[in-house]
This record gives sequence, C-alpha cells and structure tokens, in this order.
Amino acid sequence: MGKIVLKEAYKITLATGNMHKVQEINLIAKQYNIQFVLPEGEFDPIEDGSDFIENAYCKAKEATKSGKTELYLADDSGLCVQALGGAPGIRSARYAPSAQERIDKLLNAMKNIENRDAKFVCAMVVTNKKGEVLFKVQEECLGKILLERKGNNGFGYDPVFFVNSENKGMAELNSDEKAKVSHRAKALNSVLKWLKNETFK
Repeated sequence: MGKIVLKEAYKITLATGNMHKVQEINLIAKQYNIQFVLPEGEFDPIEDGSDFIENAYCKAKEATKSGKTELYLADDSGLCVQALGGAPGIRSARYAPSAQERIDKLLNAMKNIENRDAKFVCAMVVTNKKGEVLFKVQEECLGKILLERKGNNGFGYDPVFFVNSENKGMAELNSDEKAKVSHRAKALNSVLKWLKNETFK
C-alpha cells in the first residue's frame, strides 16, 4: 500500500466490540488524525491463541470479514499476576462472567499473599484487509495488586491495579495521565508512529 495523504481523519477498523476501548484509543489517536471504528455487525471472534500476540491476530483476522477499511488493528491485553503464575493472563476477560466478579475473584485469590507484583500486558497487531500482518508490538505496565478497589476511572481491572511509575492506582489516573503510562497507550503509540512513518505522508 502506497503512502496516504491525510486530508481528513483516516479510518481504521479496531477489532473489538468494547466501546470503552474505542473511546480510550481514539483519545490518543486524535493527534495523528486517525479515527478507529468498530467492525460492522456482531463481533465475537474465537480467541484460541497461546499468547497475547496470537490472540490479537485472531481478532484482526476476524475483523477483516466485517469491516470496510484498508487497515485493521487488534489488541489483546490482560493482567498477569506473579504470585498466580501469570494468571489470569490471556484469560483475563474470561476469568469470571462480569467485571465485578473478575475483580472479586482476583482479590480472593490474592488473600494473605504478600507478593502483589503484577503487570498489564498489551499486544497489538495491524493487518491489511487480506489478513496479512504488517506490524506487531507488545508493551507492559508494571505495578501491584491493591488490597481493595481504589479510584473511579478506567475499566476492567484498573480499580485494583497500582501503577508503580505513578505511585497511584490505575483508576485514580485521569485520561491524560493514563494515556502516558498504560500498556495499551504504549503499544498504541508504537503503532501510530509506525503508521506515520510507513503509511502516511
């Protein structure tokens, strides 16, 4: 694909059904004049990869069936807790039926455990509409599991994740602060820089 001159926001399909994720990513991508959109119709890919990169590719490939853009971005992210052997890991979204239950299950599993070290991991894959991988990256955000929920921002496991570099809980960070340190922000910035250098003038 040749380089594209951006006269208006360039649209890329984001392989997700999560509107929170689209909104969070679009806040960061706005400065690049890029807009991410949801796939058309229902989006429920089978995530049978063995790691975050493979699962991201599964999502991107599925999105090419229901999207109309030239490029497709998929991410697979999760929480890896050292004392739990890296769990919930790639099963973070399927750890329990709801966000509330996932946090409850995690806090219960961490009862009386002194080692609270954990990390958020985000892998991103960019494909063309043929499903060919053009770029991939994986980033991390290091932290610890809190003893209880803290903060009112974010989603998922954010309320129980303490960000080492900020000395705050992830859910205590505002959108601008989170956009600088989160695993997803780091991976997305790598993708956006690649797009700027390789795809757009």
